[in-house]
Order: sequence, then structure tokens, then C-alpha cells
Amino acid sequence: MLNRSSRRRRSLRRQALPTEWWTLLMERVPLVQRLPREDLEELGGHLQVLLGEKRFEGAGDLQITDEIRLITLAQAAVLLLHRETSYFPRLVSLIVYPGAYVVRETIETEEMLVEEVEDARVGESWSLGTLILSWEEVEADLEDDQQNVVLHEFAHHLDAESGEMNGAPLLPDRELRRQWAAVMSAAHHRLGENTQQNRPTALDPYGAEEPSEFFAVAVEAFFLRPHRLAEEEPDLYRLLAAYFRQDPITWI
Repeated sequence: MLNRSSRRRRSLRRQALPTEWWTLLMERVPLVQRLPREDLEELGGHLQVLLGEKRFEGAGDLQITDEIRLITLAQAAVLLLHRETSYFPRLVSLIVYPGAYVVRETIETEEMLVEEVEDARVGESWSLGTLILSWEEVEADLEDDQQNVVLHEFAHHLDAESGEMNGAPLLPDRELRRQWAAVMSAAHHRLGENTQQNRPTALDPYGAEEPSEFFAVAVEAFFLRPHRLAEEEPDLYRLLAAYFRQDPITWI
């Protein structure tokens, strides 16, 4: 028996996106342009659910528009195709700044002194339900196959579905769970070595910092640079293809 939330989501998925929304997505979002035609209907259904459930807030005088909501959530919806999903259950709201924003944080120096520093950021995810983005960065990434802040931050929320952001999202079967730690750990180690040697790879060096960041940059590479990732890290590519049940190499 379907509960109220499931019935509501099923109803939302049946609602067709307005033609002007599809036009906007097909003109502006390369990730949507590349999708196989048979995936677009499913994408539209997931997008309707996300639009209905996730709250947007503008920061720094930014006015939230349909364009901001559609471009952001359509890219997030790509991560949900072909598999059971709870629609980023830990995510409640998205805060969008017009550009990079500054965060003040306290750090401990090598001399064991405590300092307050300012850090300019373009995106971050909080496990307690908030995702923050720079709209300027979101738009810039539409023209860039090297990084995508939307994919990166929503990957963190997939990661958080397991209870914490540790580089291991909820995995659907025992075999995938068995492979995950070994493949991810090995690829993470290789990225660390390549980063130390200044060797360019399909993976952003930022992923060498910790497992949660490695998973997020691996998701970016999987969808943005699938051919290169498959060539450099075939086991990692196959693992992500099994998890997402998608094969971006076959896309247009």
C-alpha cells in the first residue's frame, strides 16, 4: 500500500513539464542535452518531485526564478535515473548566492594557535538539510566539462543517505557493497599519488583530501568526462555505472 508521500510523488511524476521549461533545459543544460531520449520522461518526473519538495532561498538579494530552480534541480535529477530513490531525503532547502560567498571559520595553526580566517566558497552541503550554491558558479559550469558544483554538492547528499558523508552512499546490493571499499580506496590512493606528483587525471585533485570529496569528484568525472575516466580508472567507472545504473559513455 502506498503511503501519502508515495502517492503524492507518483502524482507529481505523472505531470508533464511545460514546453517552455523543456526548451530552457535543452538550450542551457548540456547534461540534459546528452541524455538518451528515453530517459527524458523519467527525468521530467523526478524534476517535478524535486520542484515540489525542495525549498529555495535567495541570499545576497538574489531573486529565485524558475530558471534557477530548473537548471539546478534538473542536473540533480540526472543522479536519480534508473533506480529507487528517496529524493535526497536529508535535503530540505537550497540557499543560492549570486556569486561566491565568504565563510568565517576558526582554524588551528601549526604553532597550535587559533585563528579566524575568511574562506570564499562556491558551494557546500550540510548533513542537517541545507545545500548552498553560487549561481554564478552554476552558470559557469554549464560551459565547463571540468567541474560541476551542482553534481558535486548533490553527490554529497547521496553520500549522506547512509547516515554520514564518508564516501559510501547507500548501496543496493551485497556485491556492490563488497566491491565499493576496495575500488574506491585504491582509486583514492592513486589520486593522492598523482596529485603529489602534479600529474593531471580525469579526477579533480580536490578529491584527494578525504573519501567524501573523492566520491563527489568521481561523480563529476563520471558524468562530465566518462571516456577519460573509463580509460584511466576502469574499475571506478564500472563501479559508478553499477551504482547509478547509467553508462554516460553511450550518450550523445
